[in-house]
Amino acid sequence: MMTAFNLATITLAAEGGVNPLEFKLLSYGTAIVVTILLFALLKIMVWPKIISGLDERYAKIRGEIDAAEKARHEAQAAQRKFEEKLQQAQTEAAATIAAAQATARRVSDELRAKNDADLADMKARAVADIQAAKEGAVKELNDHAVALATTMASKILRREVSAGDQSRLVTESLAELSRARN
Repeated sequence: MMTAFNLATITLAAEGGVNPLEFKLLSYGTAIVVTILLFALLKIMVWPKIISGLDERYAKIRGEIDAAEKARHEAQAAQRKFEEKLQQAQTEAAATIAAAQATARRVSDELRAKNDADLADMKARAVADIQAAKEGAVKELNDHAVALATTMASKILRREVSAGDQSRLVTESLAELSRARN
């Protein structure tokens, strides 16, 4: 089986043309020298610039990574400080709330005790006022009863009752009323 390449070589050789597979030292030598010169020129002039650009890029990237790491560590430290301050603020707030609640309870207890004392005083005054009013009403009733009794007695006796008689009658009437209540 014949390939297309072999067929082209045989065709060129038959027509008297140049065989592409034929070795020519000058052509190959020139290609090798040009290639070596190209590599030398590239090594001297181009590669140093490319390598320095890559080194600068690497240094820049490395610096950015280091800066990012530093910033991340600083952010973590700041976050820890913030969390500590937040925890401290929460603790202080809880203590303040507890103190305010204790103060409110104390003030409430004091007000309740004061109100209870005021109510007891008001009750005692009211009881005293009621007792005084009762005693005043009883005395007035007794005085009225004595005056009525004196008037009736003088009409019955048809004579004038003296102040001594009136005093004696009042004392006797009060004694009888006291015995009647007990």
